[in-house]
Amino acid sequence: MSSSTISPGISADEFQALEQKVLRAVEIVKREREARAVAESEVASLREQLAIYESNARAVETEINTLNKERDQVRLRVEKMLQQMDELL
Repeated sequence: MSSSTISPGISADEFQALEQKVLRAVEIVKREREARAVAESEVASLREQLAIYESNARAVETEINTLNKERDQVRLRVEKMLQQMDELL
């Protein structure tokens, strides 16, 4: 075996080129895994925020319904008082 070949048919330069490709592939996989971990963390955070917003929205909707009912009751009472005043005149 000569010093310029690793095994029959593969030169040292070809082996080094292959090694460099493998190292680049490993780096790409590492970066992609890190990016995926960051994205998954962001998704979890956004889901938590969404749950909070949905809860707040339900509370606001309940409050609006309560206020609408109170407004309707006040409107009826005012209409009744106006009707009584009209009867006095």
